[in-house]
Amino acid sequence: MDIKAVYFIGIGGIGMSAIARYFLHCGVAVGGYDRTPSELTEELCKEGATIHYVDDANLIPAPFREKETTLVVYTPAIPHEHGELMFFREHGFDIQKRAQVLGTLTRSLKGLCVAGTHGKTTTSSMAAHMLNQSHVGCNAFLGGITKNYGTNYILNRESPYVVIEADEFDRSFHWLTPYASVITATDADHLDIYGTEAAYLESFSIYTSLIRKDGFLVVHTGLKMRPDVQEGVTVYTYSREEGDFHAENVRIGDGRIVFDLVSPFGNIADIDLGVPVSVNIENGIAAMALAQIAGATAEEIRSGMASFSGVDRRFDFHVRTDRMVYLSDYAHHPEEIRRCLESLRELYRGRRIKAIFQPHLYTRTRDFYRDFADALSLVDDVCVVDIYPAREEPIPGVTSALIYDNLRPGIKRQMCRKEEVPDVVRQGGFDVLVTLGAGDLENYVPQITEILKSQK
Repeated sequence: MDIKAVYFIGIGGIGMSAIARYFLHCGVAVGGYDRTPSELTEELCKEGATIHYVDDANLIPAPFREKETTLVVYTPAIPHEHGELMFFREHGFDIQKRAQVLGTLTRSLKGLCVAGTHGKTTTSSMAAHMLNQSHVGCNAFLGGITKNYGTNYILNRESPYVVIEADEFDRSFHWLTPYASVITATDADHLDIYGTEAAYLESFSIYTSLIRKDGFLVVHTGLKMRPDVQEGVTVYTYSREEGDFHAENVRIGDGRIVFDLVSPFGNIADIDLGVPVSVNIENGIAAMALAQIAGATAEEIRSGMASFSGVDRRFDFHVRTDRMVYLSDYAHHPEEIRRCLESLRELYRGRRIKAIFQPHLYTRTRDFYRDFADALSLVDDVCVVDIYPAREEPIPGVTSALIYDNLRPGIKRQMCRKEEVPDVVRQGGFDVLVTLGAGDLENYVPQITEILKSQK
């Protein structure tokens, strides 16, 4: 197929926009639909994309109506009965999921893929940054906006490597053919798709079978899933304290985290984390494993880790003074929340910590409300916001109250609507504030930041 135009249904999604940028750089006409305008869609329009926000096949521009030269890409979050998607189906267009397009790239380049329930975006962004500023270079399609580059996409026509976040939602990562992959965690999630934890774990085993015969798998120690790799694949383990890749001589203090990397490719002393939170020790170990496999030198890795600035919405500090700390985090799975709050407890011992959490999806709340409550109970004060539904319809009896009612005794608690969050912040009573979730609570971050900065 001679692709001259690519049309994206759901173009404003973080993963979709990265692929849209790739095709824009290739000089292909790019257009698409999204439900609402956003900062990402505005940036894409400035870069040359044509975007509209009403589901109406009549609004599809002429360049994207030629089925012989147009590729249609959609995200699994788009409903099957979406009008524009139905139009393209009925007229016989080549329609691919986002993951299929990424899969094609992993067969033309060496894919360095990061899979797992949590840690994917930070780990893949770390690896991409290290390689991008090394002699190896890389392309990258990331699940977050990196602070180093202000984008979720890196292009390097000279490099044979592409860093990809391998998403297990809707079994998307089964389209990939990795050269090397990290698996960070396999805590059950997306049970609305998989049904059971066993099916979820099996999906990861299938994913490992797709790694190239000359490839590598770097898997976190202690995971329930069983790797099922082809003959010829080299399997390593990692964690903070044990495995083929691990940390030694960890030093935490004065706002810094420094450690030594132990690795089968050669140890590296004095790794200084650019984003010094304890959860990034493991993320960094996994990212450095990929960087070493790709051929980055010890000095390039040390420099890359120290200069990594983080990812928007991942342990993202907005206020950091002696009096007050405020950060936001995309954490929306119980284990992600636990890791985030444990890191905060380690960083800010003796400080009063408040978490404001917006649950994401009715099904996830139904399946994990006790785990959410247990993780949130690591802090002193919890405010639970109404559920963000995303693609789902309400489920009778499933509300934020399920989490609220299961918080541990002694935890200060309240429930509120998202519109009431600024007033909750004004009430104070905390030294460290974190807002958590993958929904639209993020829209309130600027207002929360201003409230806290204006307080004396």
